[in-house]
Amino acid sequence: MIRAFDIPAVRAAEAATGEALTSGDLMQRAANALAVVVLARARERQASSVVVLVGPGDNGADALYAAAHLSEHLPVVVVQVGDRVHQEGLAAATSAGVPRLRVARTRKALTQPVRQALDEADVVVDGLLGIGGRPGLTGAMAGLAEAIPESALVIAVDLPSGADPEGVAPLDVAVHADETVTFGLAKPVHVLPATRPAVGRLTVVDIGVEEPAAAAVEQLTGTDVPALWPVPGATDDKYSRGVLGVIAGGARYPGAAVLAVSAAAEAGVGMVRYVGPDAASQQVLNAVPEAVPGHGQVQAWVIGPGIPTDEGTSDVRRQVEACRNALASDLPVVVDAGALDLIEGPREAPTLLTPHAGELARMLSRMEVGRVFHRNQISAAPLLHARRLVELTGATVLLKGAATLVLSPDVDRPVRVQSDAPAWLATAGAGDVLAGLVGTLVAAGLDPLDAGSLAALVHGRAAHHANPGGPVRALGVARAIPWTVADLLGASAT
Repeated sequence: MIRAFDIPAVRAAEAATGEALTSGDLMQRAANALAVVVLARARERQASSVVVLVGPGDNGADALYAAAHLSEHLPVVVVQVGDRVHQEGLAAATSAGVPRLRVARTRKALTQPVRQALDEADVVVDGLLGIGGRPGLTGAMAGLAEAIPESALVIAVDLPSGADPEGVAPLDVAVHADETVTFGLAKPVHVLPATRPAVGRLTVVDIGVEEPAAAAVEQLTGTDVPALWPVPGATDDKYSRGVLGVIAGGARYPGAAVLAVSAAAEAGVGMVRYVGPDAASQQVLNAVPEAVPGHGQVQAWVIGPGIPTDEGTSDVRRQVEACRNALASDLPVVVDAGALDLIEGPREAPTLLTPHAGELARMLSRMEVGRVFHRNQISAAPLLHARRLVELTGATVLLKGAATLVLSPDVDRPVRVQSDAPAWLATAGAGDVLAGLVGTLVAAGLDPLDAGSLAALVHGRAAHHANPGGPVRALGVARAIPWTVADLLGASAT
């Protein structure tokens, strides 16, 4: 599991470590590690020049000390923003003979020597701002970020300057790194979707800082699957393994029902009951003959895939009524697609809502009187808006996207984020497969946070398995689930 810690927790952990070490020792560890990474990347690219951008914070000090080390191997130029920098770090770089160019902090227009140094740089090290920085760059820092040539390899120190350290605010003017080297602990900026695009490759260097007990953000990895996946025992039967009810599809979108039910069957559900019109039921049974049509006892529901709740046909009305009955029960329910329109306020029963950005915008616009939200707002600040939906509904929220967020209504539980899927998975029907997969895990007894994040991981890995490196279709992803789970379970035993 990858764990990221909020900034107050990071500061406390570093302070606790500092009691056993001199502050200079901790900084030297970070600077030495940074220099090792930068030198390795420079040699990989056969780089001949490095420019180190330095601001007032501790990561600027790390960058200065690293510049002194790097100067033994490569030509290095330091670009200093403003007058306030770490004096000991500056002395180390100066003593090593590293030339320094200075720019006024408020002056966005850069001098010709600074522009020339950047234009000629093969590697740029970003040490402008650290975890104490605010989102967005202004003045000279903005000018430097915009002047970095596309051909240069950019390595950020601790985090990309201008990105929100807590990973909540959308990216504004910021450095976009090819790699970020952080020290001791990952931070939310490194893993949350609002800021992750600016981070690039993440390298976490151990400098002896002890992890706090509680993380702000978690990301499941393959090694977490064996402890979470519901593996049946010798005495289990189809009922103890979980019976899932699926209310999905209809005359217009029968494929959604086929995909959701197929995913549940492929994921190893004990039994799946399908509720829908005869035409869709026949297609479901053709694809999944072990499915059981009609109502009956279930342990959890998946409702909404392929149900256009704004249509008034008799089939749709019956499906909507069945969804409302599921919502009125005390059983866990996974609410997807059309059924999201039926959520009107706080939920008592365990509930997992699975919107994409557009659906979340529509839900918030409906529930926040007098406000209108748009998809691009959600995409720019997904965590902020997903949290608001959790507050309004008391439900667990799985916000689908290139990085999927899963948030529990229990504020003491970390946010989960999963980014396991290839871009090829952005295809019609993928959400229906995810719904069936999540429902299987909820019916097996997992709580919504674990079910949502585990399903997102397996869903993404299954897309890779379905056609490594190439296009995938939703049904292919569903059919890859058994092999994906087997691989993940088997990896722990070898």
